[in-house]
Amino acid sequence: MRRVTHWSPFFIAGIIFWGGFSIGMEMKSREEFCIGCHEMQDNVYQEYVGTIHYSNRSGVRATCPDCHVPKEWGPKMIRKIQASKELYAKAFGIVDTPQKFEDHRLEMATREWNRMKANDSQECRNCHNFEFMDFSAHKSVAANVHDKAEEVGQTCIDCHKGIAHKLPRNHDASKAFQF
Repeated sequence: MRRVTHWSPFFIAGIIFWGGFSIGMEMKSREEFCIGCHEMQDNVYQEYVGTIHYSNRSGVRATCPDCHVPKEWGPKMIRKIQASKELYAKAFGIVDTPQKFEDHRLEMATREWNRMKANDSQECRNCHNFEFMDFSAHKSVAANVHDKAEEVGQTCIDCHKGIAHKLPRNHDASKAFQF
């Protein structure tokens, strides 16, 4: 008969903890969780519903986490820690009205644009990748711009600010294409 060692309960507890933690992280990386706050439901979600990322001819939908939550474990944990600032803003009423949300929109958008710039727009590239783009199928202007962007090392967010949400007031719109 095999003897059970003293570390077995810790091993089992670790598996249970890790499983619960992983399930919790995945549940908090779903669109339903993202729009659970009226600040998101009433503001940026309503803007997103009117975009090609929500409804398009292919039927492929990019949800909030597809753009705002990295898929890799390490970057996802970093993003979740950063998101605690958003929870703080909700809990303390910093963005709890449309006016307050608008007052902080540029700051929040800039933080997100900087994050996307720093990771080479990885979440965009999960679906859109220069390597797989057929520039000959693009309109000539788009093909030229994408070809040049690839050459000079630009990333998606350099040009596509405002693609899924309206641009903040006081944002220099000349620095972003409007689609």
